[in-house]
Amino acid sequence: MAKKLNVGVISLGCDKNRVDTEHMLSYLKEAGFAFTSDAKKADIIIINTCGFIKASRDESYDTIVEMIEHRKKGKCKRLIVTGCMPQRDDWLKQMRKDLPEVDVFLGINQYDKIAEIIKSSLENNEHKYIRSDKLVEPNFYGARMITTPSHYAYLKIADGCDKYCAFCTIPFIRGRFRSRTIKSLVEEATHLVDGGASELILVAQDVTKYGEDLYGKPNLVKLIRELSKIKKLKWIRLLYCYPEQIDNELLNEMISNPKLCKYLDIPMQHASSKILKMMKRRSTKEQQENLLETIKNLPEYIAIRTTFMVGFPGETEEDFNEILEFIHKYPMQNVGFFAYSREEGTASYNYPDQIDEKTKQKRLIKLIKAQRKIARELNRTQFVGKTVEVVYEGIDYQKQRFFGRTQYQSPEIDTVVYFKSSEPLTLGKRVKVKITGTKDYDLQGVKENG
Repeated sequence: MAKKLNVGVISLGCDKNRVDTEHMLSYLKEAGFAFTSDAKKADIIIINTCGFIKASRDESYDTIVEMIEHRKKGKCKRLIVTGCMPQRDDWLKQMRKDLPEVDVFLGINQYDKIAEIIKSSLENNEHKYIRSDKLVEPNFYGARMITTPSHYAYLKIADGCDKYCAFCTIPFIRGRFRSRTIKSLVEEATHLVDGGASELILVAQDVTKYGEDLYGKPNLVKLIRELSKIKKLKWIRLLYCYPEQIDNELLNEMISNPKLCKYLDIPMQHASSKILKMMKRRSTKEQQENLLETIKNLPEYIAIRTTFMVGFPGETEEDFNEILEFIHKYPMQNVGFFAYSREEGTASYNYPDQIDEKTKQKRLIKLIKAQRKIARELNRTQFVGKTVEVVYEGIDYQKQRFFGRTQYQSPEIDTVVYFKSSEPLTLGKRVKVKITGTKDYDLQGVKENG
C-alpha cells in the first residue's frame, strides 16, 4: 500500500465486543493501516456494533448515521459495519435497506479477514455483505491493540451461549458456547502481561462454563491456576459467573489463590423463583440464597456484583418486592438494575402480561434508591478504617483527588476509591490506602507512606 490509509474504529457494547475490536485493530495494523480518532480524517470508518437489546441497536444505528454524515463532509472512502447486528439475518436485511451508504457488512467470524476485505472493496469498488453461519472456536491468537489503560486487559475465554434464557438474544447472534484452549489463552495472557497488563479480566457469556465443550467438564479453576503461573500477573478477575455453576472448588480457589480477586460477578436477574423459571434461568431463589450464605461464611470477604431485571412479563408487585427484600437481606457491593427489553425472536417476546414502561421505570428508581443506601452502609462497615491495596488510575481535578480501584472493584462498571497522596503517582502503580469514609457508592481515603 503506497500511502497508509487512516482507519477510525468505534466499538460499541460490552467488553467481549471490545476484545473483538482490539484483535481487529491488530489485523489492520499488520496490514499497514494507520489509525485516527478523528472521523473527519478517516479514510475507512468501522463501527463494531452491539445488538443485545433495543437500546443497544438504537445506539448502533445512531452511530452509523452519524458516521454517514461525517463521510459526506470528510475523506472517508469506505464505511464498514461489523459485529452482532450484521450477524443476524433479519437485522442485516433491515440495515441493508435503511443504510445503503454502508459499503461492507461483516459478521462476527471474519475479523481476521478485515484487511483483505477492505482492500478488495477499494480495488473493486464493490459492496459486500458477509456473514458466516459457521461459528467456530474464537480464532484470535495474534497480537492485540489494547484500548484499555496498559495495566489491565480483558481476556475472552469463550464465545457464544447455550443457555437460551427467555429474554436473551445472544445465542441467536453468537451461537453455541465455544471455549478457547487453555494453551492459547495462556499464550495470549503472557503476551498481554509482557505488554504491561498486571490485571487480566476473564470474560465470556458464562465464565463458569469454561472448558465444558472441550474437556467434558467445566475447567475454569485449572485455567486460573495456569494463568496464575505468569509471574508478573497480579490480579485475575472473573466476570459473568452463573450462580448454579459456582462450586466449592472455585470458592476455595478464590480464598487460597492470592492472584484471584475476591470478587464475583453473578448475574442473578431476579429474586422470584416464579419469574426465574419463566426466564428459563437454571437457578431458584433458594439456590441463590444458599450460594450467598456460603459466600458470606467464607473466611475472607468476597465482593459481589450482580444485576436484576425489572418488568419481566408477568412480574407482579409481589414478585418485584422479592427483589427489594433480597437486596436488603443479602447486601451486595455493586448491583445494577435494568428494565426488561422485549426482543423479537426470544421466548418472552410472546409472553402475556407485558409490563408497561412507566411501571418498569418506577420499579427501577425504587431499587436504585434502596441500593444506594445499602452500598453506603456496606462500604462503611466493610472498609472504613481498613487499609487496602489500590491500583492508581487517574486524577479527578474537580474533586482534587487521585482515584483507583481495589480488587473488589471492576473497571468501568463499578465504583472507585478517591484518595489523597503527597507524592505523584504512575498510572497502574499499586499503593496502600487507608479508607477514611464513603460517598454513596465510592470510597475515600489517604495513601499511606512507604
